[in-house]
Amino acid sequence: MVLHTVANSADQPSRAAVAAVTGLTRATVSALVDDLISGGLLTEVDPPPRTGAGRPAVGLALTAAGPAGLGLELNVDYLAACVVDLTGAVRQRFVEHADQRPSGAPDALAALGALAARARLAAEADGLIVAGAALAVPGLVTGDGLVRVAPNLGWQDVDAPALLRATPELADLPVTVDNEANLAALGELRVTGGDPTFLYVSGEIGIGAGLVLGGDLYRGVRGWSGEIGHLTVFPDGRPCRCGANGCLEQYAGQEALPGDEPLAARALGIALAAVVNLLDVPVIVLGGAYVPYFARLREGIEAELSRRVLTSGLAPVSLRAAALGADAAMRGAADTVIRAVRDDPAAWLRRS
Repeated sequence: MVLHTVANSADQPSRAAVAAVTGLTRATVSALVDDLISGGLLTEVDPPPRTGAGRPAVGLALTAAGPAGLGLELNVDYLAACVVDLTGAVRQRFVEHADQRPSGAPDALAALGALAARARLAAEADGLIVAGAALAVPGLVTGDGLVRVAPNLGWQDVDAPALLRATPELADLPVTVDNEANLAALGELRVTGGDPTFLYVSGEIGIGAGLVLGGDLYRGVRGWSGEIGHLTVFPDGRPCRCGANGCLEQYAGQEALPGDEPLAARALGIALAAVVNLLDVPVIVLGGAYVPYFARLREGIEAELSRRVLTSGLAPVSLRAAALGADAAMRGAADTVIRAVRDDPAAWLRRS
């Protein structure tokens, strides 16, 4: 409660202010703050300049020199790692562009592990303590991190956490795995803090979606929702890696975009209109490879939404580009580690 009060405050509250907000006694707040400071979660900041009688109170803020989250992404044509501190600032960022399809899961995850080790060592040299790692992958992931299938990588039943922890520098870290579009949606939600309900569409070689409803990510019964790239837009169209024909990603995926932008916009509009008609989502955010194309795709997508969404005349759908661009998934991954620390600081204090 104390940590959340400081983290969510618009200013840098004093201990007395935290006590007033939480209803806890000043003595209790003071003792808890001391624990949080000694555990590297809070720091004291200089009081504002004196404007009246009495001594101004010392303020409190999240520390930028304590626990940090290691966000990882393994996508079809690149590997990425970033370290985000408790305040949400990106402290380290590494990206390597290379086609991962020929590598196979063990080699691809070993290469990512090496990149992650570089990021961790750089973070520790910067005075940070990496609290855990989270990996974003373009596929269906179970709750324990097993990648059941990632069609565009050719993966099936891959134990990604175990393969990552085979890197000696990561062996002691807790590692979680999630779908890249889900984590990108969470990253967008945390950074923008605006729309609580939106559909995030991640445009890579494959296309995924993360659905945020009322500030919470909707995962589906088995955690596998969001496979918008395999919605059929042209039933007799191009064959897809999934085995079907006419899937959205065959017309609007990263490899198809440069070839025919108008067709990509039309295909996206058809698929997105179907989602809006079914779920009544008011905002659509286009991320990943769609960000640099957004201005050129927007008109064609909005034309299809206007034509196909039943309620378009009553409440037009808002369409915007993602604030985080291509970094959304790894930023969202790192944020899940930070959020876990902020949601359960007692567990972190026991570890430290």
